Amino acid sequence: MFQSLEELTRHPVFHYFQEISNIPRCSGHEKEISDYLVRFAKERNLEAIQDEALNVIIKKPATEGYEQAPVVILQGHMDMVCEKNQGTKHNFEHDPIRLKLEGDMLYATDTTLGADNGIAVAYALALLDSNEIPHPALEVVITTEEETTMAGAISVDPSHFTGELFINLDSEEEGKLLVSSAGGVKGDLVIPISWTNVTYPLTACRLSIRGLKGGHSGMMIDKERGNANKLLGRVLYDLFNEGSFLLCEINGGLKSNAIPREADAILLVEDQLIGKVEQKIKEWNDRLKTELRVSDPDVSLLFEKVESPIGSRAFSKETTEKVIHALMLTPNGVQKMSLDIEGLVETSTNLGVVATSTKEGEVVFQNEIRSSVKSEKEYILNQVKALAEVLHGKLEISAGYPEWAYKPDSAIRELCQKVYKEMYGKEAEIVAIHAGLECGVFTEKIPGLDVISIGPDMYNVHTPDEHISISSAIRTWEYLLAVLKDMKNLKKKNRKALHME
Repeated sequence: MFQSLEELTRHPVFHYFQEISNIPRCSGHEKEISDYLVRFAKERNLEAIQDEALNVIIKKPATEGYEQAPVVILQGHMDMVCEKNQGTKHNFEHDPIRLKLEGDMLYATDTTLGADNGIAVAYALALLDSNEIPHPALEVVITTEEETTMAGAISVDPSHFTGELFINLDSEEEGKLLVSSAGGVKGDLVIPISWTNVTYPLTACRLSIRGLKGGHSGMMIDKERGNANKLLGRVLYDLFNEGSFLLCEINGGLKSNAIPREADAILLVEDQLIGKVEQKIKEWNDRLKTELRVSDPDVSLLFEKVESPIGSRAFSKETTEKVIHALMLTPNGVQKMSLDIEGLVETSTNLGVVATSTKEGEVVFQNEIRSSVKSEKEYILNQVKALAEVLHGKLEISAGYPEWAYKPDSAIRELCQKVYKEMYGKEAEIVAIHAGLECGVFTEKIPGLDVISIGPDMYNVHTPDEHISISSAIRTWEYLLAVLKDMKNLKKKNRKALHME
């Protein structure tokens, strides 16, 4: 165990991790770190390419004896999520990340650490800097804006690469070989609002749902947690069938890729029906607490009188019905499980945000659709499109990224399994995730590419409590070097026919 940061940073990986921690690299602000990577390469007489998106590709020839081995693409991203604790005086545009050693764990001080994906950059730099490590020809690509749009990877020109094997270094669990990830797309169902002026006595009331756990719509979608927007839709559908009310406003969720925890609707209710509505709300509270007793035991419905946010104006009855029907009929949750990998969600969709825009005169239903099978992703998107057509709305599509499908015959997976068993005397776990990785972008750009993703143990990424296991990071480094060393047993083939001898 390392006793101090000074001792830790004598290790080549953590030397470079500390060095890049001094350089600002929030998503969308990668110019300084990108230029640093180019300078690093040129100082070592390595070929470097920097494109308009600030992606950097560094090429290093094979060491002696590895000239006939297949070229390997190593990939990570240079940007990081920049979050800090409330009250922390830290300017991510200028201030270095202040590293903090706690036993086997490396933290930052009151900010995100940037181990996601700074550890990949550090691995790459330590490897490129060494003249002692045996390896095939390397094409190292460090991308930008992975944490936001994957715009860097999407803009990479595939003609820069000759590599047949691809190792992504953006995984977060040691001993797990990641072999597939989902593709995704945002499909926004937009319903125009037809307004009506209210001329009879109605009372404005707020119906709210609270106490749900939420979570990442990819990683947590199989936990069957309540979706605030869908649950609110069920309650509104029941109330609308029992008596007359009109919607004034409806909002739920904050991000399309998060299972919504809260949702609110402002209703104009006939005075004589308020007591009946309150009784219905009580019944629904009991019903939801029974249904969600395991996943969301703290769920609750709230109903209170409020001031109308838009005076005597409300959605027309037709618009009110359309909004409720959209909530009821929009697909949500797990749609299909994988038959290749046990326990993996293959296809899902999440109604993450419902937002009323009085300025634009529309209600928007934001759906995050994911699948590791392209045709299934398109099927869910077409379901939302068909619903938009029935409701006389429209579908707006954005933020698409490709899936990385499981490859039954993979030389890189076989090699990584072999080396892991030799090093640790046990089998590596083969896993897939129901979330997006840049691997999908590269497999779409480079047909036949053979891909794996590995990484050390990291915790609470994207938060100021982010930390990385130092011992795991070093073991993963040693494992990566062993995999590269064993590449000598592979021969160059065309991408589609690559296999172990």
